[in-house]
Amino acid sequence: MILRSIAGLLSPAGPRARLSILTFHRVLGQPDPLLPDEPDIHRFDEELRWLGRWFQVLPLDEAANRLQAGTLPARAAAITFDDGYANNALHALPVLQRHGMSATFFIATSFLDGGRMWNDEIIETVRTCRYELLDLGDMGLGQHALATVADRRVAINALIGKIKYLEPVTRAKTVETVRERASVQLPTDLMMRSEQVVQLHQAGMQIGAHTCTHPILSNIPDIEADQEIVRSRQQLEGLIDAPVTLFAYPNGRPGRDYHAKHVAMLRHAGFKVAVSTAVGAATQACDLLQLPRFKPWDRTALRYGVRMLNNLRAPVAQLA
Repeated sequence: MILRSIAGLLSPAGPRARLSILTFHRVLGQPDPLLPDEPDIHRFDEELRWLGRWFQVLPLDEAANRLQAGTLPARAAAITFDDGYANNALHALPVLQRHGMSATFFIATSFLDGGRMWNDEIIETVRTCRYELLDLGDMGLGQHALATVADRRVAINALIGKIKYLEPVTRAKTVETVRERASVQLPTDLMMRSEQVVQLHQAGMQIGAHTCTHPILSNIPDIEADQEIVRSRQQLEGLIDAPVTLFAYPNGRPGRDYHAKHVAMLRHAGFKVAVSTAVGAATQACDLLQLPRFKPWDRTALRYGVRMLNNLRAPVAQLA
């Protein structure tokens, strides 16, 4: 009750309200030692219990509209998922329904129906590689021990860090070469099928766009960025037969991963609400096309709650 009371003081109802938007990606069937920060079903259920105890969870579009109108309730929060992993439909949806909560699922459309995101190709390559040393020195990517789970986690983080900001075509070729060097076959069921997106929509969840191929918008030409934004919306609207007005910036750091011109592209394309990965809680002064998001990583209720409270006090970074 103390955490709930403090949250109410930091985020009162009305014009002084603050909106906490949480970011998730996966909900795993069981803990994965290579993805220790991703919740499994049990942990996700626990997090939703905490959120339900301390906050009022609203659909993102309703929360954003009420934030702007100055009618947001005290302790308001919204839940979002990025990318479009199949486990969102398999594992996250039933838990959300059990708690009577809504979430927004931002889908990178090009990976539906058997595709893979580049970072998952790296994760699954390292996971399934049978070598104890993956030598990529001639590619400028170093040598990576793979003898233990801890070694593999280090290798994954190092490779993703070195590859992330490569130009998209170069990045794709690099990832494919890494896979070939590791001599592995990769899964084709990581991302949602089209019918699972429809399932989420029919279950009352919100569907948002996350581009087609998940490029960092600041790394590609403007015409390509605009096409990624517009086409992803068109593809999702065709899939669910409903307007798609919510968007999440890939990677999402203001001034690094997207710029003011990309915000203008969203506005011109007809999006009403967009989320970044800047920390903090949104206020009435925030641009609805640059709402901040946050995700506590703590495993105990007290630490999780305190981090949520600290986020309510954090300054919000966004582009003018």
